[in-house]
Amino acid sequence: MSKLFYLMAIITPFILVSCGSNSSDENQIEAFSVSNPTQKDTSFNKEFIADIQAIKNIEIRSRISGFIDKIHVDEGAFVNEGQLLFSVSAQEFMDELQQTKAQLKSAQAELKSIQVELKNTKNLFAKNIVSKSEVEIVESKVDAAEAKCDELKAAVATAQLNVSFTQIKAPFSGFVNRIPTKIGSMIEAGTVLTTLSDNNEVFAYFKVSELEYLNFVKNDILKNQEGIELILADNSTHNELGKIETMDGEIEKSTGNISFRARFKNPKKILKHGSSGKINIQFDLKNAVLIPMSSTFEVQENFYVYVVNSDNKLKMRRIFPSVSLGSFYVIEKGMSKNDRVLLEGIQLVKEGQEIKVKN
Repeated sequence: MSKLFYLMAIITPFILVSCGSNSSDENQIEAFSVSNPTQKDTSFNKEFIADIQAIKNIEIRSRISGFIDKIHVDEGAFVNEGQLLFSVSAQEFMDELQQTKAQLKSAQAELKSIQVELKNTKNLFAKNIVSKSEVEIVESKVDAAEAKCDELKAAVATAQLNVSFTQIKAPFSGFVNRIPTKIGSMIEAGTVLTTLSDNNEVFAYFKVSELEYLNFVKNDILKNQEGIELILADNSTHNELGKIETMDGEIEKSTGNISFRARFKNPKKILKHGSSGKINIQFDLKNAVLIPMSSTFEVQENFYVYVVNSDNKLKMRRIFPSVSLGSFYVIEKGMSKNDRVLLEGIQLVKEGQEIKVKN
């Protein structure tokens, strides 16, 4: 019995010390790192998928029906403006031209004869040999003959135009693309013979979301935007910088996007119509408010931070990031440079909790 009393006397002080230590730990306030957001001028780059099109790219079509007599160029060749590309059988149109010219010549001779008749009739009328009605009859014959001549002149012009259509020439300088029809092929009016591309300069069309568009406009990000880069399919950078020229007048209802157009010079003809790439634009931000991503957390797809008030108590606040820069968010609204933000341990705290700020 004395031994048991002795052991209890030894153990009891240790138990009391241990309980006192736990109580002290529970009342201790934890210390966390707190900081103000950073405000500074910065920039970021963003890429957009681009569809590249030649400044001029047209289909070369036949304006008449006939057989292809000759192809004067090869696929992929560079041609100059006015250079002959295709010859279509012209004999039928040459015969039609000769026929209409002969008809016009005959009509002009008939007109001249009637004009002489009118002159004689007027002389007889002046001598009271014929009546006024006979003069009017001959005048109507002259009008009909003149109309016939005008009609045939138009027919001759049409025949000449058809003859010219048998020689299909390049409307501008550029590269000839695939030629699906061959010599001897029968073609109809409107048949596509090839396409022609002028690649000295190209358009790059790209789309941005409505949200991005509004952000660009509000911050004048796209105002006088020059010096943008074009990233090619092999991830190399085009050797010429471009400029944004214009944008669509409406937002696509199906996608919620709006299209922009940039122009790039292409002196080495590397870019081809139908190529793909990415527009890389640098956006400058003035007095941007930045906070570390690690200080944020999401609740139902909304972003929040813990703001520390003057009593060092935590308050949840919703923020609206616009872009990410490395490990930082640029805050569009919801925060100012004077706010104090909890930088670490957001999983260990809760709203209303008092904390100690690390020095």
